[in-house]
Amino acid sequence: MLELPLRTDYEALLRNLRRQGTPSRVHFMELFWDGEIERAIWERFDLEGDLHRDDPNYWDWRSIRVHRFLGYDYVTVNLGNTGGPREKFLMGGDTAQLPKSAGRSWADYHAGPIRSKDDVERYPWPDPAAADTSQIEWFSQHLPDDMCLVVPVFGPFEWVFGLMGYENLCYALHDDPELVDMLFARAGAMCTGWCERLMQFERVAIVFSMDDMGYRSGPLVSSRILREKSLVWHQRSAEIAHRHDKLYVLHACGNLEALMPSFIEDVKLDGKHSFEDAIEPVTQAKLRWGDRLSLIGGIDVDFLCRTDEEAVRRRVRETLDVCLSGGGYCLGTGNSVANYIHLQNYLAMLDEGRRYAS
Repeated sequence: MLELPLRTDYEALLRNLRRQGTPSRVHFMELFWDGEIERAIWERFDLEGDLHRDDPNYWDWRSIRVHRFLGYDYVTVNLGNTGGPREKFLMGGDTAQLPKSAGRSWADYHAGPIRSKDDVERYPWPDPAAADTSQIEWFSQHLPDDMCLVVPVFGPFEWVFGLMGYENLCYALHDDPELVDMLFARAGAMCTGWCERLMQFERVAIVFSMDDMGYRSGPLVSSRILREKSLVWHQRSAEIAHRHDKLYVLHACGNLEALMPSFIEDVKLDGKHSFEDAIEPVTQAKLRWGDRLSLIGGIDVDFLCRTDEEAVRRRVRETLDVCLSGGGYCLGTGNSVANYIHLQNYLAMLDEGRRYAS
């Protein structure tokens, strides 16, 4: 497993995402993986080596080593002191094979901390100028030359419905549209501010915006509202990234077919992430949209949880047969490497991607 040699090459990854021809090998990309998965890989393949836990940057060195071992051309690094759009969580037990010790949490979208204009003013909005870049600075100095940095940031829609609660947002769109506009203005300016802050770092090559906007049957609110209130901010962030020759990709769950033309023509996304077989398999998305933006992932999470290794390998080959030609595709899961995905299936996905290029 993962014994076939693979040379990391972030420049080739960027050419692939820019659709500049069929890549010489398969490139991998994920939004994130759960810590339980990383720990299991670390232990299974005995990656500790000469690292020392008393090194103050132990976990940073470890992140480089795991990304590189698995075959990623980048390291995912976070911008610090940015807060988070979800203020209320519900908790439950975790029954995964690699369970979270603190249990599983999920957002309570019935209500949030903001219900009025006064709440908007009182809320402790993170200041983009005060974002902590120390981790990015460290990686910029110590990252191997053949790797780049990918930085995920939340998008404006997740901030708004996270702070209001989804139900309250739906009511406010009718009852108090000025409140909604205030929130999008604050959240959008904050998100573009973070994007602008990242541009000073040469090693940051990709901004990975996270902004879930839909469920299985369609957008969470009307596509018109999303275009008018949220996508305009994504467009500004993409313009900032492109002005500095960096890529702007979007993770957004749900059936967003109605927004795909806007993603391509208005926002000018470089790549779209999050695909679910029940909505649109990534192979179909490649045939429909693959000549206008790159597609990331698409090996369905539910499939990875329920199937066996040979089926995973077959699915990877079938996906690459359709998606690799011409560039613009990175192999990965349909959403993220959650701790309830069978580790062997995740590793088989990566291993088969290596073998496909041989």
